[in-house]
Amino acid sequence: MIARQITARGVRDARVLEALRAVPRELFVPEAYRDMAYDDCALPIGEGQTISQPFVVAAMTAALGIDEGARVLEVGTGSGYQAAVLAGLGARVFTIEILEPLAERAAATLDMLGYTDVQIRIGDGYTGWPEAAPFDAILIAAATDHVPDPLVEQLAVGGRLVVPLGPKAEQELVRIRKTSSELLREPLFPVRFVPMTGNAESDPSTRRKFGFFRE
Repeated sequence: MIARQITARGVRDARVLEALRAVPRELFVPEAYRDMAYDDCALPIGEGQTISQPFVVAAMTAALGIDEGARVLEVGTGSGYQAAVLAGLGARVFTIEILEPLAERAAATLDMLGYTDVQIRIGDGYTGWPEAAPFDAILIAAATDHVPDPLVEQLAVGGRLVVPLGPKAEQELVRIRKTSSELLREPLFPVRFVPMTGNAESDPSTRRKFGFFRE
């Protein structure tokens, strides 16, 4: 997986690769799909959600540039696999999942594997985790057409936010860097994620559209 799917596509951050090697991906997918756990594809995990393909997990993790001890917010816990990889970098991970069955399964898997630096909350990730902010990095694991204002506010100055932006057929993974005066937007590559639900679907009043950013 590492050689063929990840380093061959340009992700060569040694710490990220080591974190990926350390996480048993097969334990984060339903039993029926465990023989496909390391294949170059996303897999269903129930509730209409998926675990991202290994390369996408690696690329998103590398794009965040996480140092040991960093505080990281993940929106969309899913299976818990991405949170485990982030924790493997020495981060303190705060992860939010809107679907209770997924959150409970992810929590059970992470507990079984001994990931004590991951906290899971059931709720709408649109509003973030204010009492745990500011965050050095934020990863949004669902597609949206805008970056929620609460998440921008909870990102520390100098922090990075990675998000799939755009409609279902035209999403692009984007890295956003927050300075003291602006947000810098850097397109990375095309992706396809399930859409963000909850307030992301119904609250147009606080939307930061693409034109807000300076590239």
